[in-house]
Amino acid sequence: MALRSLATRKALGMGKSVGLGLRGLQTVTLPDLPYDYSALEPAISGEIMQLHHQKHHQTYVTNYNKAVEQLFQALNKIDTSTVVQLQGAIKFNGGGHVNHSIFWKNLAPVHEGGGEPPHSSLGWAIDTHFGSLEALIQKMNAEGAALQGSGWVWLGLDTEFKRLVVETTANQDPLVTKAPTLVPLLGIDVWEHAYYLQYKNVRPDYLKNIWKVMNWKYASEVYQKECP
Repeated sequence: MALRSLATRKALGMGKSVGLGLRGLQTVTLPDLPYDYSALEPAISGEIMQLHHQKHHQTYVTNYNKAVEQLFQALNKIDTSTVVQLQGAIKFNGGGHVNHSIFWKNLAPVHEGGGEPPHSSLGWAIDTHFGSLEALIQKMNAEGAALQGSGWVWLGLDTEFKRLVVETTANQDPLVTKAPTLVPLLGIDVWEHAYYLQYKNVRPDYLKNIWKVMNWKYASEVYQKECP
């Protein structure tokens, strides 16, 4: 992973850099949540949020850093077989870190604006591309519920064509794996660890209720940055 600015490193929970000639490999850290674990109740329980953040996200961080350091060693040794072998772990755990770092920002307590519909340019774009906010929510809920196994459902911006898209990704694949021009605005984690303790195997109920704490302000800020 190329070195990024300090601001970006903080936003994504990035830590120290590991030197590699003129390039760098970046280790990451678990970002703090901008709200208490219980702040999203009753939509998402505090127990789920704590486990999701402290256990699951931390595991992706730990395993990504381990794989990055092993890659650094393998590259120094010109050990091509190990370099190739590590790609899966780097993609899975790095993707898990990237996706969850976005996910936490996609949520907000109701008293801090969670669930309030988008206005300004993003609201207009949603109406243009999907007909209404309700139609977009129905589409994302349907695609999220239909996703087999584990993965994510995304509202993204195609920066090449300046249009909004709904996409799903498997496992911990980031949205950019679908196309390099896609920027995530909202991502919903549909892995069972995101909802099972509260919603059991009823994923549609989780998808229905998560919109009550969706942080459209964050999505609007990303959209306005990409479409000024």
